[in-house]
Amino acid sequence: MHTISLLVENHQGVLSRISGLFSGRGYNLESFTSGPTTDPSVTRITLVCNGDDQIIDQIKKQLDKLVDIIDVEELTETPTVDRELALIKVSVKPGQRGELIQIADVFNAQVMDVGSESMVLEVTGSPDKINDLIALLHEFSVIELARSGLVSIARGKKNNISPY
Repeated sequence: MHTISLLVENHQGVLSRISGLFSGRGYNLESFTSGPTTDPSVTRITLVCNGDDQIIDQIKKQLDKLVDIIDVEELTETPTVDRELALIKVSVKPGQRGELIQIADVFNAQVMDVGSESMVLEVTGSPDKINDLIALLHEFSVIELARSGLVSIARGKKNNISPY
């Protein structure tokens, strides 16, 4: 997995051009997250994709050619803070709620909803942490899962990508 961080001009059609670049060349995106920065005219995008070094270099070059791209940086080898959000709906019988709440506490997950036959947990953390929680929850039967995709930022003061 490779993580690429982009700063892009906040214009209509930018996300479409980026996703079109990937689909047009047959590249696979594992996750694509975007959100505003402190500058409303700039959006930060975090891409997670598969491929060898040659493919990733090609992706970065193609992204750099797009008009609305301000900066492209691969974060794979950079010390980063990585987070993802997951909402997990779990089938649970009334007698199992206490056990499920204990597991949630270990992972610092929050109980967001309690129904007669299910509970919804919210967890934020590294993808590995979320995967570990999901693996434990399969004994309860995961009904539904929604994940945000990775959000990543380089550690330290400043790197090549602007600190918007």
